[in-house]
Amino acid sequence: MMTNTLLKRVFQTVSLTIFLGLFCHAAWAQSDEVLEQQRVQYDEVRAKTILELQPFRHETAVVLTDADTELRWVSMNPAINGWFLLQIGTFDSRTAPTSYHIENPNPTGQTVRLETGPNPTLILNDETGTEFCAPWADGQSALNEARETGLPFAPLCGGRLYLRNQVSGSRTSLERTAEFLRDHFWGGETIVRFVRDSFFRDSQFETSEELEATGFGRLAVGPGAAAIDAPLEERPVIATQTELGLSGTDGHRMTLGLWYPVIGLPGVFASAMQPKAISEAVTQGPGVTSALDWVEARAITYLVAFDLGRFDLNFALGTDHPGLGWSPRPPSRIRPRGVPGPDGINSPRPLVTLGMVNPALADRTVAVFTGGFKRAHGAFKWGDYISINFGTHYGFIENGTILSKLQPSLSTLYVLADGTIGMKTWTEDDNVLLPQIRFARQNGVPLLETDPETGLGVPGALVTRWGPGNWSGSADAKLRTLRAGACLRESEGERYLIYGYFSTATPSAMARTFQAYGCKYAMLLDMNALEHTYLALYVRHEGDLLVEHLVPGMRLIDKKARDGSLIPRFLGFVDNRDLFYLTLREE
Repeated sequence: MMTNTLLKRVFQTVSLTIFLGLFCHAAWAQSDEVLEQQRVQYDEVRAKTILELQPFRHETAVVLTDADTELRWVSMNPAINGWFLLQIGTFDSRTAPTSYHIENPNPTGQTVRLETGPNPTLILNDETGTEFCAPWADGQSALNEARETGLPFAPLCGGRLYLRNQVSGSRTSLERTAEFLRDHFWGGETIVRFVRDSFFRDSQFETSEELEATGFGRLAVGPGAAAIDAPLEERPVIATQTELGLSGTDGHRMTLGLWYPVIGLPGVFASAMQPKAISEAVTQGPGVTSALDWVEARAITYLVAFDLGRFDLNFALGTDHPGLGWSPRPPSRIRPRGVPGPDGINSPRPLVTLGMVNPALADRTVAVFTGGFKRAHGAFKWGDYISINFGTHYGFIENGTILSKLQPSLSTLYVLADGTIGMKTWTEDDNVLLPQIRFARQNGVPLLETDPETGLGVPGALVTRWGPGNWSGSADAKLRTLRAGACLRESEGERYLIYGYFSTATPSAMARTFQAYGCKYAMLLDMNALEHTYLALYVRHEGDLLVEHLVPGMRLIDKKARDGSLIPRFLGFVDNRDLFYLTLREE
């Protein structure tokens, strides 16, 4: 729990942050009294609404004289300017108001303000001009039409805003079966784990013998070569199965540890590695990891690097996951009576989560990848963290809206209002950043942490401790499996976000691989199945959208239209899982 002193520091920061925002004006000024009341609501341990979980929200209420009803316009976080809740009704104890979740697709470039008065109106302003919009006029006809479309994102105000409609997320048959077992059969989790451990343990294992071909990749570009003891001209070359279109390869042969540009996507690079090739200076170097067995030592890892000078990072919750209620992992005795989840809620409603990129951003989207663990697995069953903060459930923020509080000691990938991307182990002192956070996702404890003395990445303290590290549900603590992770790397003044797909690995193999690539910090994402480790790139070519999957099996997770064309996951339809997506940075 946050201390009172720290909470005061957080909320003192709010006024300054809001004032300095490019989109702010006098209408958003918050009184200290209101901020304090919202701070108390945020901090209380009790059942609450999603609005009470938003300490920085700004609410405006006005009576619609022609309908004798009240309209409430809520900016979930004025410093972020992304999500709004419109509620219309009588607001008495007998009748719930009608709610509409509205999104600003251009939060850094378009201001949204409610002008009060006899005829309340939204005033939208961006570089193209000013738009006046009152979608509640004429008996809420515009709002009703947008809702009746059934579209997950229905345009409002000439496409300057979007209504988010509740729809069902897509799931694969494998995931539906797993959830059915967990939800309806005693011991279902054990059944699923047995099947996974027995039949899918190395189901995506990929390896290659060294080839006699030579080729050094493009040494002058990318984040820098991984640490391998062999000289550049003697590095092993392997055959790979990635679908990515790469420059400088011969039939997808790749030199281990080097980076290849992705054709058609400047600033995106791919690499391949087998842990057995990693330099001894890394494998025997600082930090403690477990010894790698022969299977994971030969297993191929694919990595994709994104130049953060070119791209913005975004995050979205799925329709169902990660979820907001209690994880079954911590013991039930730690749950406060009558509280439906660790943050006082078990649903985002009346807000809507969609697991999909807003169509207004589709043309700028270059990549998507699955986010992290479900809530069921996103808390601790063993170790010290089960007794801290009700089991230390992983937190997440979308468009400045706190859907689950960020918890100390957890690996956190976050994006600030100014676009700055960071990755770190969260602390209580970091909560001063909360007003400025646009997106955040926590996912367990670190694979790599930054050594404060050397500035280098070293394996996290719990990499070798399966239970306390919450790395998997394996009873014997020796499970290798398909895993995905991410890290940050700085090279010659440039910063890269690197996504790693490990065809079968333990956390130790992941840590040493990211360490070999010079990452300063690394964290786990998700594991066990292709739908949980999915990554796709989008290449535009002569008016067509080419979808390139990291490995061929990921194509099966997408859908096909009646004409046989591919409908890409997360971009073409909503999904039940959360996702990260990268968009071209606007100049």
